[in-house]
Amino acid sequence: MTLPQHLVPSLDGVRPGDPVTVDGDEAHHAVVVRRLRVGEELQLTDGLGRVATGAVTATGKREFTVEVAAVDDLAEPRPRVTVVQALPKGERGELAVEVLTEIGVGRIVPWAAARSVAVWKGERAVKSHAKWQATAREAAKQSRRAWHPEVLPLASTAEVAALIAGADVTVVLHEDATEPLAALALPDDGDIVVVVGPEGGLTDDEVAGFVGVGAVAVRMGIEVLRTSTAGVAAVAALLSRTSRWG
Repeated sequence: MTLPQHLVPSLDGVRPGDPVTVDGDEAHHAVVVRRLRVGEELQLTDGLGRVATGAVTATGKREFTVEVAAVDDLAEPRPRVTVVQALPKGERGELAVEVLTEIGVGRIVPWAAARSVAVWKGERAVKSHAKWQATAREAAKQSRRAWHPEVLPLASTAEVAALIAGADVTVVLHEDATEPLAALALPDDGDIVVVVGPEGGLTDDEVAGFVGVGAVAVRMGIEVLRTSTAGVAAVAALLSRTSRWG
């Protein structure tokens, strides 16, 4: 069974034999909710590739200490996948973030598409972005990821176009596209971007603008997927053709 994982701000300089104390909400949830006990083995990670494994030596209400037995530095998985996720309505945004994190996406970019039903403005934007970040953090720990995904701030269509221009391969999921997803050539390294539209679909201008800066509009069969599940289906299909899943 895989050891449970906890996120810490930093593991810089940590070596086998060192004690590491975890405090705050992370420790409170582990000790009070999950009932962490002395002697239990677990993982600590900084979310940037470093993982420390060890056993709990002490616990308090809002802290616990681990004696580190081993430290591993893991390379970021390549190719890196970024998903541009148009804002869905309700809780479907958190669902999309959760499954995208579980499958190994490196960056998640919330996007204010023209036909997005949800709107992030002012305080709501701050709270919604924080909720996506928290969802990604918890899903990454559940998935035992050494590299936790970035959840970028809300992007405009122009900012998405700039992101596409800098990627090695970008696919725009579009039900009217003629190019099949499986026909694309993929890099063994570099950056892959997947653009997922909103419930109301992409506009012609959005598709044309993204294709104009290097994206390829693709289809995934005859079914029309929900915006919250289309991204994970596309990423799975892409990763299955790379060395990450090979």
